[in-house]
Formats: sequence, C-alpha cells, structure tokens
Amino acid sequence: MRIRSLRQARGWSLDNLAERALMSPSGLSRIETGRQRISLDQLTSLARALGTSIDQLVETVNDDDVVIRPERDEQRGLTTWLLSRGSAPGGVSVAKMRITDEAQGPGIDQLGVHPGREWFTVLSGTVTLILGERAVRVETGQAAEFSTMTPHAVKAHGSPAEILVILDHDGQRTHLHPPA
Repeated sequence: MRIRSLRQARGWSLDNLAERALMSPSGLSRIETGRQRISLDQLTSLARALGTSIDQLVETVNDDDVVIRPERDEQRGLTTWLLSRGSAPGGVSVAKMRITDEAQGPGIDQLGVHPGREWFTVLSGTVTLILGERAVRVETGQAAEFSTMTPHAVKAHGSPAEILVILDHDGQRTHLHPPA
C-alpha cells in the first residue's frame, strides 16, 4: 500500500513506476495488492525509482502519533485521555476524564490549589465540583469555570461521569501528572 501511495502521489501509472524500477507492470501490481511477496532486489529497485530509502518503504506502521490511548490512575479512580499533544495553542492541554465511584484512594479528599483557571464540561453523568467550602453539582451538558487558587476537586456524583477539561500548564501538572 505504501508503494502504491508513493506512486500515486507522484502522479505515476503502474507502467511508469514499473519502467523506472525495471519491473513488469503485472509484477508491480501483484506487489501493490499484496498478492506477491517482494524480494530485496525488487525493494531496492522500487526505493531507488521512488527516490526514497528501503527503511521508509518497510518501516513499521506506528499509530502513536495519531491514536490517543487512555491512562488509568487507580489511586484516584480516573481514566484520562490526553487530547492535545505537546503545547496546544495558548499553552493549554485538553483532556477527557472518566471519574468513577472507585475514587476513594489515599488523598482523594484533599483539595488541590495551583495558579490559573480551569474549565470543564460534563459529557455524561453528574459531578460535584468542590470549591473550598462549596459543593456545586454540574450535570451533563453543563460547564464550569473557576479560579484554581480556590481549593478544588471534582468527584463523580452517584455514578461514573465523564468530563472534557481544559487545563493550563499548572493544571496539567497537577491533575494529569500528580506527584507519586
């Protein structure tokens, strides 16, 4: 498939690439469709004709730059999907979090404080946002924004809940990478 993609990206027909690689068009077609295994000699000729390296033609397809895999934090009862990579615009991070009733490990009742502001929306379920002495219920479809200098925590209310959260650098460090 990679050979076909590179050929098509250059606007070449099967005949064009076969001629450049000193192969038959039918043999090249069988290679592109996976009906024939490719030999090292053919691979070398195709790489040369396509102006690429053998390594680039046979490199393992790795989807880590595309697929986001959840991380489970057993102590805090969270599953987190980091939805932004590196430094997103404005230095913020976007994450989806699933908060469960299992959130009863050590330190779960401690409220966090850090510089900045946070924003989240509830995708499913209901959460309780604890802001200092206040407990604010936030339901599916609702959002909350608050200063993170106020001691705060977010807990599932009654059943698991999912939120989409936007965190600044301090919020990311505190909520996504808590100290061990």
